[in-house]
Amino acid sequence: MHRLRAAATALLYAALALPLALTGMALVVTGLLAGALLSVTALGPWLLALTVRGALALGDLQRALALGLLGLRIDPPVRRDAPGAFGWRRAVLGDRAGWRAVGCSLAAPFTALPPVLAAFGGYAYGLLFVLNPIVKRWNYITVREADGSVRHVGLRFGGVEFDSWPRWLITTTAGLLLLAVTPWFIRRLLVPHRILLRTLLGPNAADQRIRTLEETRAQAVDDAAATLRRIERDLHDGTQARLVGLGMHLTMIRELLAADVDRDRIVAVVETAQGNAKAAVADLRHLVKGIHPPVLDQGLDTALATLAADSPLSVPLTADIAERPAPAIESIAYFCAAELLANAVKHSGATRAAIGITVRDGTLRLAVRDNGRGGAAVGAGSGLTGLLARVRTVDGTLTCDSPPGGPTVVTVLLPCR
Repeated sequence: MHRLRAAATALLYAALALPLALTGMALVVTGLLAGALLSVTALGPWLLALTVRGALALGDLQRALALGLLGLRIDPPVRRDAPGAFGWRRAVLGDRAGWRAVGCSLAAPFTALPPVLAAFGGYAYGLLFVLNPIVKRWNYITVREADGSVRHVGLRFGGVEFDSWPRWLITTTAGLLLLAVTPWFIRRLLVPHRILLRTLLGPNAADQRIRTLEETRAQAVDDAAATLRRIERDLHDGTQARLVGLGMHLTMIRELLAADVDRDRIVAVVETAQGNAKAAVADLRHLVKGIHPPVLDQGLDTALATLAADSPLSVPLTADIAERPAPAIESIAYFCAAELLANAVKHSGATRAAIGITVRDGTLRLAVRDNGRGGAAVGAGSGLTGLLARVRTVDGTLTCDSPPGGPTVVTVLLPCR
């Protein structure tokens, strides 16, 4: 059913993409030619600007069509803008995204045509071959003999006429095979069109880099603010309350000593104060560990070994660290491993996990594997979205390979500096 739906959507996309591309090409060519001819007048630049703006609108429609039928998500490019009518015209004519959309409009028909030809040829001839025994009375060619007589013959190939029952099996089999492979050909022939749309209708490398930096900066600011709020909350609700209680018990001890009460009552208050002091120290240690685990001072391999030993799963560790990364990188790698192990325990139903870390040629590679049920994906509520945001703040990458049934392998790549 999934393959049938994919074949139907690819065929529908090919059928819609070509008329859209031809229409866009005709409008853009007409607008460019008219704008060039009228460029000596005041109307020419406005017509060129409208043509470029129309190409951008056509690009929006092509992106929506690709997303709806092919599942191809293309981020919109960064567009220039300026106030006022003349500012708008200047921004449109100087916008690289607009001229890339114009180029896409001019090239799209050439990449949209092959899938349509493949669909027409594959399905038309496939049905013709399959239905040849039924439509043979209409599916014939006229042959004139040497004596001038006319004869109608059926489907012929290589001088062989397929007009009898044994030979119909050949045409039917060929037709079924052609119908079966046509969706594959359509999808393959759509690849150049997809590449064209992604290259010319999406953001270029510089704009994508700027957008990524803006997103990671915002995520870093939000993460820092959330961390500060968590620290403030933990200090207020935990450590501060225990220290206030410790102060009250010390005051009580002083009053009891001044009143010369019995020793057992003083000892009980001292033990309570001592318990509050120990709990406050434990809270502070836990808080510090959440900010920067002290075990990281001994090295990332030691920290991960401690993390694996504390996990309820069986977690073997493989470490090959040729050079020590920066402290911030070590901290990100440690918290990624901790979160991934926590996910394996809470969500995957795994009984075994493994951590592998290598640091070579200025790159840290962390891989966490578990034998759980699989099906994890970035953005599916598994916590991987937060990890991806964290690693992107240092230009890192995170990939997740988690087919249904498992295993799940999450790989994190980080620069050492």
